[in-house]
Parts: sequence; C-alpha cells; structure tokens
Amino acid sequence: MFGKRLSLREHGLSNLELDTVRRVRKALIDAHLPDSVQDLNISTRNTAEAAKALGVELGAIAKTVVYTIGNRFVMVMVAGDHECREDQLSKIFNLEGDVVRPAADLVRAVTGFAPGAVSLLGSVSKLPTAIDASLKRFDKIYVAAGHGDCVYATSVDDLKAVSNATVSYAVATPVVPA
Repeated sequence: MFGKRLSLREHGLSNLELDTVRRVRKALIDAHLPDSVQDLNISTRNTAEAAKALGVELGAIAKTVVYTIGNRFVMVMVAGDHECREDQLSKIFNLEGDVVRPAADLVRAVTGFAPGAVSLLGSVSKLPTAIDASLKRFDKIYVAAGHGDCVYATSVDDLKAVSNATVSYAVATPVVPA
C-alpha cells in the first residue's frame, strides 16, 4: 500500500544529520570533548559488528543500557566483551528495589534514544550512571552516538569527568565463550 521505506542513505543523507546524533555532538562540544562522532555506514546490530567495522577489540565497544531499580532509572556502560552484573546494581547505585530492563518506549522517553543507540552524553535526562572499570584497559573506547550505526571515541576518564559516573569492576563480568 505505501511501498518501500527508504533509508537515509538511500535518500543521500547521513545518519549524522539525525536530531539524536546532533544532540550527542552538541553534548560533546559543550563538554569540551572532541566531536569524534562517526557514521560507520554499515548496519551494526551488535557490539561484534561495531568492533569489526572499527577494527578494534570487542571490549573497546561500550554498551550503554538503561535499567530501573525500584522506580529510579539508571544507566550502565559495559565493555563489549563483558555482561552486566544486574545482581550488583542495587548496591552500586545504593538503591532498593527490583532491577529491570524497561521497555524500549520507556528507554526512548527517558533518554531520547532508542535501545542500542543510547548515549551518556546527549541524554534528555541526567541519570545516575555506572561504568564498567574494565573499559579502562583501552585508551580509546567507542560509545553509541544517538543512532545504532554512529559512535564516538572517548575515554573512561573523560566520561567520568563530565558525568560524575561511578566506575567499578563490580558492574560487569567477562563473557565466557560458549
């Protein structure tokens, strides 16, 4: 009935022109960090695809995930080769209640980003944040920049400085290969 929906690329546009990506770029500039946002120009549905596209180790890709603890939203940034230790989040954030991953529409409402594109910088809400300390293995990490195919390069120290995030090894544990 309506025909095929064309992607931005098929219209000759870049993901860098999306409002969500522009918001991340502005947040980087406002934080006096380099605007290193790049459109990978390929579909990156997961951290492994992003790492391959960038030519970096899987662990250098930071996954940003939103949770609720009780009735509070929090943000957690985890290395691509680690998984979040959800059982530790209440303690890390000093909050009581069940730890739950909210539905995509709630993530979008609270951050302004779709799951898979959530960025600490440029979020419409300032959420308490915890960062996986294992990311410090890398001088440069890559974080989603408002669209699933866009990332920016930064460091744990820079993110901590601009966000007052907690950096902890208790946030995540290495993924054991199957």
